[in-house]
This record gives sequence, structure tokens and C-alpha cells, in this order.
Amino acid sequence: MNLPWPESPSELIWLHHRKSHLQEIEISFFSTLFFAFFLLRQVTHTFESRQFGVWYLSIYCSFSVMDIDFNEYKLRCELRGHDDDVRGICVCSDDNIATSSRDRTIRVWSLDPSDKRKYTSSKILLGHTSFVGPLAWIPPTDDYPEGRLVSGSMDTFVFVWNLINGENIQTLKGHQMQVTGVTLDKEDIVSSSVDQTLKRWRNGQLVESWEAHQSPVQAVIKLPSGELVSGSSDATLKLWKGKTSLRTLSGHTDTVRGLAVMPDLGFLSASHDGSIRLWALSGEVLLEMVGHTSIVYSVDAHSSGLIASGSEDRHAKIWKDGVCVQSLEHPGCVWDVKFLESGDIVTACSDGVVRVWTVRHGVIADQMEIDAYDSQISQYKLSRKKVGGLKLDELPGLDSLTSPGTSDGQTKVVREGDNGVAYAWNMKEQRWDKIGEVVDGPDGVADRPILDGFQYDFVFDVDIGDGEPIRKLPYNRSDNPYDAADKWLLKENLPFGYRQQIVEFILQNSGQKDVNFNPSFRDPFTGANAYVPGQASQTAATPAKPLYKHIPKRGVLVFDVAQYDGILKKMTEFNTTLRSDSVNNDKSLTEVEVSRVGAIITILKDTSHYHSTNFADMDIDLLLKVLQAWPPAMMFPATDIVRMLVLHPHGASLLIKHVENNNDLLLDLIKKVTEDSALPANLLTTVRVLVNLFKNSSFHYWLQTHHSQILDAFSNCYSSPNKNLQLAYSTLLLNYAVLLIEKKDEEGQAQVLSAALQVAEEEAADVDSKFRSLVAIGSLMLEGSVKKIAVDFDVASIAKSAKASKEAKIAEVGADIDLVIRQ
Repeated sequence: MNLPWPESPSELIWLHHRKSHLQEIEISFFSTLFFAFFLLRQVTHTFESRQFGVWYLSIYCSFSVMDIDFNEYKLRCELRGHDDDVRGICVCSDDNIATSSRDRTIRVWSLDPSDKRKYTSSKILLGHTSFVGPLAWIPPTDDYPEGRLVSGSMDTFVFVWNLINGENIQTLKGHQMQVTGVTLDKEDIVSSSVDQTLKRWRNGQLVESWEAHQSPVQAVIKLPSGELVSGSSDATLKLWKGKTSLRTLSGHTDTVRGLAVMPDLGFLSASHDGSIRLWALSGEVLLEMVGHTSIVYSVDAHSSGLIASGSEDRHAKIWKDGVCVQSLEHPGCVWDVKFLESGDIVTACSDGVVRVWTVRHGVIADQMEIDAYDSQISQYKLSRKKVGGLKLDELPGLDSLTSPGTSDGQTKVVREGDNGVAYAWNMKEQRWDKIGEVVDGPDGVADRPILDGFQYDFVFDVDIGDGEPIRKLPYNRSDNPYDAADKWLLKENLPFGYRQQIVEFILQNSGQKDVNFNPSFRDPFTGANAYVPGQASQTAATPAKPLYKHIPKRGVLVFDVAQYDGILKKMTEFNTTLRSDSVNNDKSLTEVEVSRVGAIITILKDTSHYHSTNFADMDIDLLLKVLQAWPPAMMFPATDIVRMLVLHPHGASLLIKHVENNNDLLLDLIKKVTEDSALPANLLTTVRVLVNLFKNSSFHYWLQTHHSQILDAFSNCYSSPNKNLQLAYSTLLLNYAVLLIEKKDEEGQAQVLSAALQVAEEEAADVDSKFRSLVAIGSLMLEGSVKKIAVDFDVASIAKSAKASKEAKIAEVGADIDLVIRQ
């Protein structure tokens, strides 16, 4: 029969109440999403417009919120056994669950016959040499009555396991980088990888491989209709029939990290942009679910229509008809989430614990277990939220700075990530000026001087002569004066020969001239303990663990000081030279472009307003023009601007667009400056650019991916007569050590170790360069995966030589390495 299709939103509301319509159009299965999807397609066909369908979806979901019949999930049990982050979950049945972990193991958990609420670890699968991520279950056959398990790992391998005995029965080799996803396609296994490919395996052999995206492929699933879906760091999804791409789906604004089938409708995607999307096979977005406050790593759906998602924000969220109906808080990142057939939910957390959640009253954990978990969450939140005595969750966000202040100097504390940041109202400029982070401290600190947003006991004016401007030297009484001097000299790009003179200046002006200092202080670059004047030295009779002075390194170092006036002056001089050169005249900048360079520098100078300043795309294009077109000898001022640009949040976000594509700006820059190594200024500024990239996590994947290419390109810097270049190179190695330890990249760690050993063995190496290389070596040995390799490289002799050094910090880090060797 012909149906009276709606012509307005009011008729859609009427249609919502006429559920009898569903019988007329003979839909046997009813859910809000299914009906909305049907209506969306019919209206599109009839009116050539999606508008009415979208209206209906919004209206219907709004009604659904009022009528939701939903029982809250509660903790059922905790599965403890993994030693590190739990990264993946595979549901074999309601009675058997498999989990993967950063601890390199897979555990199979079986229902406890003595307590149906709980699971016990029945098997541990060992074999992967790096952290294990995606899992897939192959149902039982005559040969494998308990089925098989497929796993993918950072070690680039796909393993197939026999679940009867836990043995690895197939090792699938072919990927060049981390395996991010595994799924089953009839008798085949399909895997995705950071190497940008999808691979099809049959009977243990590679039968197909194709480049699926131009960026890492983060996930792959098979749909009931037979197609494959892949999600990528390029923010797109692709639908595949075999190796043939049927369509590319766009909508997310960041990496697509997780995928799942949505029964009877289509499929779901989870993204780093914080959203979950429901897609039809046609490529239409049926729903966008927004509620997480950080990266969404995983998503899953149940036949009831419920959706679950896991996020970096420590929550697993449950969604019904596009609305978040419950958030399950965790004491860490939620890496994965899966539904059991019963509707129970399994979550994988970075605290190493697997948790099962249920709405079934008969299997809910007892009250003591629930109270213990609630207490754990409370303690975690308390440890995270106490900043300067303020509760972070009660602070307003950055958007509150859009409202003007009422008086000059009025202060406001807002939340930025996990920090409370103070701003002061500037009545003259009608803007909020950033003061700095709010930190816990003793009473009476409000009157302490502030420099660069931080409070200190003293901020000294230092006149270094020669017409140079007065420099500001910050110092706290609890600081080691040698640390303070080292940091300041590095920041101001002054020779370390001034060190003792600066220390004496600090002691004289801080009233600490007669204080005896413990020579065993820690270097400022290690992030280790600070010396406290007058503190008694105590030695434990039986220390619980070795005490290291300089390792492991925490955090990264940057070169964040620039002589902007000199940079602009030099760039202007070079541009004038190009204008007068008949051959290169077309490469010079126009007056407008030169003025824009000045505007870029003005923004970079104003560090207190990095939160509210932005660059234009044309600014990046302008710098690209200089780096690509100007002669090598004239590049370094522009490269120095890029060095500072990557420390600006918006500047970095624009620059990365020119890195994560086929025309990689940074790789081109590296190639250009290393082709002529006779230009140390180019090498120095480029290495410093790379060092500063570590400050922004958006570049971490790029840095890790290209570590071999980068380290090979600058491998000769360790023996350069230019001490600044030596220091920049050793800082690059130290930052790489920190990153690759965090990423558990053993191959990369080995290359950094080899390069750092070269610096440490170089007799002519500058003291600070050698120190940083030794810290990198010690950190890699202590927390990385390359201690055995270091011992094989005879690191003991390097430690012995360092211990004999007259430089205190070199001797101390040498002792640290020696202690690691003996453990």
C-alpha cells in the first residue's frame, strides 16, 4: 500500500507514535536505529533529501531517553594476573575469555565452577617478544575441539594458538611493523598493521597483501555481508571486497582506532577525535555519539542494541539509541571493551586488570568487593585531582576565558588537561594573561616572584655585559645551585665556563654562602631529585632496591630559547641577497611575505598566549617555500623558526599535516641538510627541530616510525668539532631513548644504544654531550629491553672509564651504569 510519508517534523512526531506503521511496512525486527535508518533511506528516495530522516532520528532518540528501560551495570568480578596493561579482549564464549597484554602474554580465563560470578586463569600463552594487542577466536573443529586463538603483536608477527594445550601452531611472518588488527574471513585470517597494509593468510601462508591506506591501518573487521572494513590513522575507513576498495568513508577528524559490527544495521567506529560513529554500508553516518573527553580506543555492540566504548579518559561508556546511559569509571585507560552473549561487559584496563560488569543480580560482586573498587577509584581520583589545593573537576574550562574580567589584575584558575592554570585580567588589553600553573606549596607563597608563569624564591637580574640585555635567573632555596646554573646557561645559550661564577653569584645573593653542599647532587637534565641545603645525609642499611643518581631519564628535553631578532635580521639579509640575484630572484619573498615572517615571530615570542593564538595555513606554506626553494646556505633561519613553531600547539598541529602525507616536509628537510654536511648551521638547527618534536605527542608516531632514517642521517654528528651540534645530537638520542622505552620498541632502542655508545666512547666529546649519552645508555639498560646487548657491546669498560672522570656527573652516571650491569 502507499504510505503517507511525512512532509514536516511535526508529522515525523506523529509517525513516531503510530507504531502500527511498522506492521504496515512489514518490519519484523524493531529498534529505534533500524526504524530511523529505514525512514532515512525512504525519505532520501522520495524527496531526495536526508533532512527528514535526520530530524526523525533526533526526535526519536530524544523520546527514547525519556522512555529508556535500562538497568545499570555493576562490577561482577576482576581478573588479575597480567603484569602490565591489558590491551585486547576476545570472547570465546560466556565461559571463556582471552586477554592480551603489554606483558607479552595472552591469558585464557575460564568460568570458575565453584563460583559462577568469577573467572580463573586457565592458560598462559607465551611466545610473543613484544606487547600483544588484537585477538580473534576460531571456533572448534574436529582437530581443535576447543578452537584456536589468533593474536597480533608489536613484534610484527601473527600467531595461531591451539587452545587445548596453549601451543603456538602457526607463526605468520610478513608485516614490517606492529600488527594492529586480526579478523576471520571464512577460513582465512586477515591482519592489519602500522605498515599500512592488510594481509590475508590461508593455512599459515600469505596469499594476499595490499596497501590499504596511506597511513597506519589501526583496525580491521569482517561484516556479516562479507565485506572487510579498515580504519586508519588517516581518519578514514575503507570498505573492501577482497582487495578492491568499494568506498572510502570520511567523517572522523582523527585516527580511526576501533571497529565493530552493529547487528542488523552496519558497523561502528571509534576515533581519537573522541567520538563513536554508526555507519550504514552505503557510507552514510546514522549516528555520532560524543561523550568521551579523550581518545576512544574501542567499541563493541550487543544484539540488544547496546553499544559500549573504551577510552583514554578512564571510562567505559554504555550507549542506548545514541545516548550515553552509563559511564563505568576505571583507575586507568580503558584499552578494550567487549560484550558477552549474556550482555555482560568485559573491560581491559591499563592497570593490568580485566573487569567484568553485569546487570544480572545473581552474579553481581559482593558489597565488600564493590566497596573496595569504589575506594580504589576514589584514591586514584584524589591523587590526580589535588593541584594547589584545588579540585580539578570543579574548575571551569578554557571556554570560561571568553568572559571578560571585572577588574584589572583579577585572577581566575581554569582547568587545562590535568593542570590548574592561573590567568590575570588585563584591563588595558581586554584579555586574560597567563600567569602559570597552580601547584601545591607551602603557605605564604603568593608573594614569591614569578618568571615564565612559575613562582620562585628569587629571580635575579644578571648583567653579562657587552651591551647584552639584562637576563633573569630564577632560583629556589631548595634547588641545587649547580643545577640552577646549568639550566640557566643552557637556556641562555651561554658557555658552561661561567658555571662556577654563576654558582657563587647564586650563593652570595640567596644568603647561602656558608652552606656546605653535598657533591652528589643530581643533574638538571635527568629530572631526578633536587638537593636541599642543610639536609642531613642518610644511608639505609639495607636498601630495598638500588638507588641511581641520574637514571632512568624522565621526560624529554627541548631547545626552547631563540634569538628572534637575530633570526629575522638574518632572514631579511638573505632575502635581500636573493632579490639582487638574477638567477634566484624568483625565490625571494615579497614585502608582504617578509612582514608575515615578522608576524609569525611575534606570535612565537608571546609564550603566555600560546593557548589563544593561531597561525594561518599560509604561514606554514611560507616557511615551506623558504625551506624548499632557498639555497641550502640560507635555510637555517627558517629552520630555526620551525624549531620554535613545533613548540606552539597550533603551529605543531598545522605542521603535522605536512608530515603525515606523501610530501613529508621533515624528511625532505633532513635529506636536504645532510646532502651538504659542510653547513653545520643547517645540521644544528635541523637536529634541534627534531629534538623539539618530542615535546608534542602528535609527532611521536612519526619519530618512532622514522627513527632509523633519522639516526642514520645524523650519525656523524657525534664527532663534529661543533660542540653545540654534539649537544643537540646527544639530546636527540636521549629523547629517543625516553620515547622508545615508553613504546617498548626494542629494535629502536638497540639503534639508539649503539649511537649513544659511540658518543660515550668519543674522547673529544663535550662533557654535556657525553653525559646525556650516558644517561641514555643507563636508561635503556635499566628500563628498556637492551641490557644484554649493551653488555655484549662491552658497556662495562665505558662505565669504568666514566667512573674515573674528574667531572662529577660523568662519574656518577658511570656508577649508575655499573650498578645496572651488576644487578
